[in-house]
Amino acid sequence: MPELKVKDVKLHYQAYGTGKPIIMIHGFSPDMRLMIGCMEPVFLQKDGFKRIYIDLPGMGKTKDYNEVKNSDDMLDIVIEFIDKLIPNESFLVVGESYGGYIARGIIHKKKKEVDGAAFICPVIIPEMSERALPEHSIIYKDNEFLEQLDEDEREGFDSISVVQDEYNFNRFKNEILLGCNIADEQFLAKIKQQYSFTFDVDQDLYELPSVFLLGRQDSMVGFKDALDLIDKFPRATFAILDRAGHNLQIEQKALFDTHITDWLTRVTEKK
Repeated sequence: MPELKVKDVKLHYQAYGTGKPIIMIHGFSPDMRLMIGCMEPVFLQKDGFKRIYIDLPGMGKTKDYNEVKNSDDMLDIVIEFIDKLIPNESFLVVGESYGGYIARGIIHKKKKEVDGAAFICPVIIPEMSERALPEHSIIYKDNEFLEQLDEDEREGFDSISVVQDEYNFNRFKNEILLGCNIADEQFLAKIKQQYSFTFDVDQDLYELPSVFLLGRQDSMVGFKDALDLIDKFPRATFAILDRAGHNLQIEQKALFDTHITDWLTRVTEKK
């Protein structure tokens, strides 16, 4: 089980492939299974990249993280991990939800080393009450399948999913729910109290190839707030996908794969 000690934190990670490093950062509560589940299928058709998946402190198999007190600390741990694992290398970064917030922190701190960025339903505004959010809505529901689930499974799935069928449930369970079930909730509650960075993470231009994948029905982080960053990311594709909530990478797999593949092509394009 690969792990790298950063300060006192034993950060669990997995790496696949060779080539340009990509740092993959999951959201708040799940673990690296979320990112592996959506990203690895893309690389069946795309080589030349070393994919590095991490478990953030308090999540997955990362250990000894009690000294991490806030999102600034979380960011510092990830940056030191990068510096230790791939010193003096440029890299790409992909962040989902809270991971998209951390990813923008990495750009802010290490802009010269980040050659491209992808954001999947990213947190833009840390304070949930200040986000522009649509009401939770369900686009499609397979009632016959849902009746087979127990009450807890059905409630968790129903609270976030826009497309509710067997395919989406199985991926939700295996890639998201299993990670959430082992998260350190007491630790995460502490981080939630200091969820915002102590600096403005979106103050600078980032002029390298990027992509923002946003769910039209995402009731967790929304999509409108991300559009405020459109001038800060002049080489970014901004895609607002219908039939997609906060699990966009599952609910719109084909479009997700297409946009990530396009981004990978753009970051490797010769001038």
